[in-house]
Amino acid sequence: MEENMEEGQTQKGCFECCIKCLGGIPYASLIATILLYAGVALFCGCGHEALSGTVNILQTYFEMARAPGDTIDVFTMIDIFKYVIYGVAAAFFVYGILLMVEGFFTTGAIKDLYGDFKITTCGRCVSAWFIMLTYIFMLAWLGVTAFTSLPVYMYFNMWTICKNTTLVEGANLCLDLRQFGIVTIGEEKKICTMSENFLRMCESTELNMTFHLFIVALAGAGAAVIAMVHYLMVLSANWAYVKDACRMQKYEDIKSKEEQELHDIHSTRSKERLNAYT
Repeated sequence: MEENMEEGQTQKGCFECCIKCLGGIPYASLIATILLYAGVALFCGCGHEALSGTVNILQTYFEMARAPGDTIDVFTMIDIFKYVIYGVAAAFFVYGILLMVEGFFTTGAIKDLYGDFKITTCGRCVSAWFIMLTYIFMLAWLGVTAFTSLPVYMYFNMWTICKNTTLVEGANLCLDLRQFGIVTIGEEKKICTMSENFLRMCESTELNMTFHLFIVALAGAGAAVIAMVHYLMVLSANWAYVKDACRMQKYEDIKSKEEQELHDIHSTRSKERLNAYT
């Protein structure tokens, strides 16, 4: 009988410990972190492969070659974008971890408001810094989303021209890279519907795959924007909770000091009365 009671108490203690641990998880920050990682992964992975596909299309069907020396051409810009993608992936992996740590810190501060935990001014400054930094990153991701929509628009035009050639017989449509700013005005890099390169490009899966990869990359950038907005809401709410917690701590400290002073005064008067009686 005693063994069953001890086992029941142990199970109850484990259950309460699990509930306490689950209660300390910042679920809002966790959801925002998952959304951020998913968006960054889609943007970086699909964007990198789409840029590689763009290089193959330009070299194979438009017969473009890399400029000799240190001349900055479209291929050099694509390589720069790839390195930027590597940096974005690494930076936001670390930033997501930092925001999760901040979420655990703030949740712990709120849960342990009436315990031994003390909210410092440094913690409030860190929360305010994260709010400002997240707002800047949100604006940056809005710019990235707008920039990513440009290749989607260009590939949509190319895909539409390929579809129109199969629907309209005898249509002579041309695709000139100068209208997209890929090459300078002096260079003439265009292919028309009657050329062999254009037909091979439309029949290949490379164009369709690159187009859809850019679409997924655009969706990933949009998901990152939503994650940043979610983080802003979470951080703002946490900031308000921490601010109220600080006020509550000050109130509790003042209240405890007053109670201690009243207790000291009462003790002193009691001693004086006892001394006077004796």
